[in-house]
Amino acid sequence: MSELKNICVYCGSASGNQKYYSQAAEAFGRILAEEKIRLVYGGGSVGLMGRLARSVLDHGGVVTGVIPYFLEEREQLFEDVTELIVTADMHERKRAMFERADAFVALPGGIGTLEELVEMMTWAQLGQHHKPVLIANIAGFWQPLLDLIDHMRDEAFIREVSDVAYIVARQVEDIVPALRTALAGEPENGEIVAAEQETIRRM
Repeated sequence: MSELKNICVYCGSASGNQKYYSQAAEAFGRILAEEKIRLVYGGGSVGLMGRLARSVLDHGGVVTGVIPYFLEEREQLFEDVTELIVTADMHERKRAMFERADAFVALPGGIGTLEELVEMMTWAQLGQHHKPVLIANIAGFWQPLLDLIDHMRDEAFIREVSDVAYIVARQVEDIVPALRTALAGEPENGEIVAAEQETIRRM
């Protein structure tokens, strides 16, 4: 069983057009600080990324930012983070984030967030890691993706022998307990336990 010390969070470099996305990011940042869990994230100071990281720091938490040099201006490098890692490219960035994380969480975001989330799900499906992947379905944001995954199963493109493992939480207060439950239930051989664990509480 692994201990939950570091969570990699993928989320938007924009804030979205609904205030509850920013509220969720800020609330989750507070929770990470209170739980003494290090945030590993994309290193930017804008959008949900910036709100999340600033909230962790404002509440006394620890933040590792990982950003490729060519995004320093576009995503407005957050120089106040506890640890800053500047990488040569996106591949190195994602690898550094992966290596520092005990689990992965996707808050609302765009194509980049989707790509990072799906990559971790794919690596897990292929047996390349056994770390929990959680989709924070804030206000149903990720529901179209979850429906698509169900459709892939129905059409036999995702088969039972190689199912996609992920957890779904509907609000940020459920994320850390769900991840700890997943880690506690991990078998000794490291196999992923369940295809999906969905929390009951709703937004």
